[in-house]
Amino acid sequence: MQIPTAANSGVQGLQSAQNDLAQATTAVAAPEPTTSTPVKVEQDTVTLSSQASGISDKVSALIDAEQAVTQAQASAEVIDVASENIGTIIDLSV
Repeated sequence: MQIPTAANSGVQGLQSAQNDLAQATTAVAAPEPTTSTPVKVEQDTVTLSSQASGISDKVSALIDAEQAVTQAQASAEVIDVASENIGTIIDLSV
């Protein structure tokens, strides 16, 4: 069993965050689905459309996007700390 290095874990975290952010922004940019409900008013039929569920989907996608950004920041910090530690180890070994 191979244990991944901290730098590799950071890179994998950045890639995962990038994928998650791409999915979330695609969901935000997608057109909102509408549902139509026919309503009978005297002799005419009127169709009402509702977009309430589309709004909650957009909010959920925006939250996912914010989580992906936070994950990317944390992964970048992991890479930075791993880089600093490698530099420290190399300086001590020489």
